[in-house]
Amino acid sequence: MLKNLKIVTLVLAFFVSCQVSATDNKLSKKEKAEGWKLLFNGSNLSQWRNFKSETLNPKWKVQDGTMTLIEQGGGDILTKASYQNFELKLEWKISIAGNSGIFFLVDETGDAIYSHAPEIQILDNERHSDNKFDTHLSGALYDMMAPPVASHKPAGKWNQVIIRVEDSHLLVSQNGVVTVSIVVGSTSWNTLVANSKFANWQGFAKAGSGHIGLQDHGDQVWFKNIKIKEL
Repeated sequence: MLKNLKIVTLVLAFFVSCQVSATDNKLSKKEKAEGWKLLFNGSNLSQWRNFKSETLNPKWKVQDGTMTLIEQGGGDILTKASYQNFELKLEWKISIAGNSGIFFLVDETGDAIYSHAPEIQILDNERHSDNKFDTHLSGALYDMMAPPVASHKPAGKWNQVIIRVEDSHLLVSQNGVVTVSIVVGSTSWNTLVANSKFANWQGFAKAGSGHIGLQDHGDQVWFKNIKIKEL
C-alpha cells in the first residue's frame, strides 16, 4: 500500500509540474512595446506545421497550457513564418530518458528538417544514451559546441533557452548561462563544422534566413512561453 501511495504521489507531482502559471504564454506590456510576438498562445498551434507539409500532425497537442508531442510519430515541425535576424525565447521540459531539439534557419530543400539547420540540443543528460559526448548535452550546439555544466537541469524541470541570431552572430543561453557565441560562416564556425558529423552535409547552415523548428525524436517533450522578436 505504501509503495502504491508513493507511486501515485510521484505521478501527481509530475503532472502538477506540467501545469503553467497565469502569466505563461502571454506578452507583457514591455514585451509588446519591444516587438515580441507569441509563437504559442497556450490554446492552439496555429503558427506551426509539419516539415514539408501545410498541416500539423495531431500528435502535437496543447496540453495543460503547454505545447507537447504526446508520442512518437508527430514528425518534426516548424513555424509557418521564417526569420533572418531574431531573438527567440522558449521554455522546454523533457521526459525521462528523452531527446528533442530546437532548430533554426530551417529550409525545406533537404530531405529532413536537420539536413541544413543547426540544432540546440534538448536531452535528459543523465539517462539518454546520447550523453556520451558533451557536444550532445542539453544546450549544446549539437555536435559542435559543448554547454557549461551550470546550464543543465534534470529531466522534468523547466529550462529556458534564448537563441539570438543577428548579422550571422549566434548567441545562445540556457538557464541564464551562455552556451554558444559564434559567427555562423566564420573560420571558427567552419572548423567546428569540419570536425562534426555535418562536415560533408551539403548546404548545412548556409541559409541566410529560415524557420524555427522543433524535433520529434520519439519522446514526449513540452514547450511553453515561445516568443520571438525580429531584430
